[in-house]
Amino acid sequence: MPRPYTVLKTFMTTLVLASSSPYRRELLARLRLPFEVLSPDVDETPLANEAPQDTAQRLAQLKARAVADRFPDALIIGSDQVALLGTAQIGKPHTFENAKKQLQAASGRSMVFHTALCLYNSKSGNMQTRVVPITIQFRTLSDAVIERYLTAEQPYNCAGSAKSEGLGIALIARFEGEDPNALVGLPLIALVDMLHQEGVAVP
Repeated sequence: MPRPYTVLKTFMTTLVLASSSPYRRELLARLRLPFEVLSPDVDETPLANEAPQDTAQRLAQLKARAVADRFPDALIIGSDQVALLGTAQIGKPHTFENAKKQLQAASGRSMVFHTALCLYNSKSGNMQTRVVPITIQFRTLSDAVIERYLTAEQPYNCAGSAKSEGLGIALIARFEGEDPNALVGLPLIALVDMLHQEGVAVP
């Protein structure tokens, strides 16, 4: 039987999103909790021979800790996502040509998104971390479909070049995972669990 959560009548703790991502900000707003946003200064370069899920977890923790000096009595959310196509890590394309190459490579194949979540209590030092994987099966994509999609959506700051919360859903045949929000960049189901453990009631 699960341990009952401590329920707070009012939300008193400062909640901070350590991210520059507008997508994570939009997702967190769904929980209807007041929060602040601060972009962390973190080197996101993977370490040599580091597994993608380990990269995502390490960076999520670094991002949360990076803003702790500014918020010494807060619950700080850090998150990071690493996409994997076969054995190759896939990052943000930044340009049309790079995005086209990513989608051409992903056509008819599966891509795994490892999204790490960290909730850091900067006062107590307690840190909760979890990696939530999502597997995406892409449809077979023609160059014409890819080019029309990229022209319409311009998802150049999205890892894998498919913005699933927008028109990119038309490129996807199916997905497997416990939380579709993890694909966008912030696993809300896991976050609610973590907030409950810190005594924060949602809703």
